[in-house]
Amino acid sequence: MKITDVKIEKFSAPLAEPFRVAFGVIEDSDSWNVKIMTDEGIYGLGSAAPLGFVTGETMETCYLVMKMFAQAFIGFDPMDIAGAHKLMDSMIHANGSAKCAFDLALYDIIGKKQGLPVYKVLGGTDPVVHNDITIGINPPEKMAADADKYVNQKGFKILKVKTGINLADDIRALQLIRKVSGPDVRIRIDANQGYNVETALKALTEFEKLGVDAAEQFLPWWDFEGMAEIKARNTTSVKIMMDESIHNIYDARRAAKLNAADYFNIKLMKCGGLYYGAQIADIAEENGVKCMVGCMQENKISITAGVSLVAAKKAIVEADCDSFMFYVGDDDGIAGGFDRAGGVFTLLDKPGLGIDLDF
Repeated sequence: MKITDVKIEKFSAPLAEPFRVAFGVIEDSDSWNVKIMTDEGIYGLGSAAPLGFVTGETMETCYLVMKMFAQAFIGFDPMDIAGAHKLMDSMIHANGSAKCAFDLALYDIIGKKQGLPVYKVLGGTDPVVHNDITIGINPPEKMAADADKYVNQKGFKILKVKTGINLADDIRALQLIRKVSGPDVRIRIDANQGYNVETALKALTEFEKLGVDAAEQFLPWWDFEGMAEIKARNTTSVKIMMDESIHNIYDARRAAKLNAADYFNIKLMKCGGLYYGAQIADIAEENGVKCMVGCMQENKISITAGVSLVAAKKAIVEADCDSFMFYVGDDDGIAGGFDRAGGVFTLLDKPGLGIDLDF
């Protein structure tokens, strides 16, 4: 089998409202969809969701890199996923979301060729994944109202709450969220690099009182030693998670060596797709670290891939694959991939990613 053509198309859908985190406000959700065609009539779909302050890419730079890949992949064997990454890595450093788009499209082709869903290609057997939903930073009362909607109207059992700008506001919001959601809903927080070591340690004590499970990325992405200090000094039950620090297998090995986290947040857009995401999960398992698969402002193509990785890897015990639900109408309009009821996602028993999208 050989690749004969690659198409790249912009995907846009309006967000229901701006999404605020500690390092900025996300007001749009543009991404790139990729379609790789082969000489056997099998095609694969992928998606890139660049985010400048995380992946170092813009929509414009991502497109240029993908066009470069598209030319290089003509005539390439789409079943050679390791060779594909070797080729992309030889052409340009980083650019995780651009690489991710091609990685996902190749896995989609591999699944279709083998007649298996991607999660089974990756070694999974159970298609059911329990997913959270995220509450962005707003006035505490608004955040509590969002929690009430997600828990009591939409049936979610796990909340991820954005924090990191003002600790007093963070605690107030969590108090109100816990009140409206009740004692049984699981809550984790994400500070998006917004705290320092001492603020983080103070926050952990308060978070534990509110039944918070885990706290994600307290410190700037580069401060592995600071995260290790927080973990060493943490006397609470709240688990420590690293996200923006973990872009690749080398970051995962460094964090594991320093004992800097209880959890890694794997994002396909950071690491370049399923190939390296699975390796990060394996490194975590070897070192007694658990994982979550998270997302950027992604559409359902890459979300399905992320959920597939959760279903496939033992070390991945949490899912934060919710971005497609923040569009107007609670969906991005792309059909297939999985069924969902509240926060319970069930991957479809269809070859590849199980998504048909013509462009």
